[in-house]
Amino acid sequence: QVHLVESGGGLVQPGGSLRLSCAASGFSFSSAVMTWYRQAPGKERELVAGIGGGGRTNYADSMKGRVTISRDNAENTVYLQMNSLKPEDTAVYYCKTWIAGIQYWGQGTQVTVSS
Repeated sequence: QVHLVESGGGLVQPGGSLRLSCAASGFSFSSAVMTWYRQAPGKERELVAGIGGGGRTNYADSMKGRVTISRDNAENTVYLQMNSLKPEDTAVYYCKTWIAGIQYWGQGTQVTVSS
């Protein structure tokens, strides 16, 4: 059974940093494409970043230059390092993968950027 569990969210001041983690289980993690999405209040869920099994990364324009996605295949975990956070980055951040054409989402972790 596929499980994705996000952690690391919280309240941070503008300009601060957070590192989100997504612990995965139930599938062959090392070959899976892993992605981070976010959903702000009243807005649609949007892609933040993705990383392939070989480590190739891609970033959406919304946070490009301020985030880094990485993975630890030994720990079955994908990370999202977020820097220079802005109030508009406030959202629930989700981890997502695809297995056999089916999307799997984690429960999300809340990130609030506020002074």
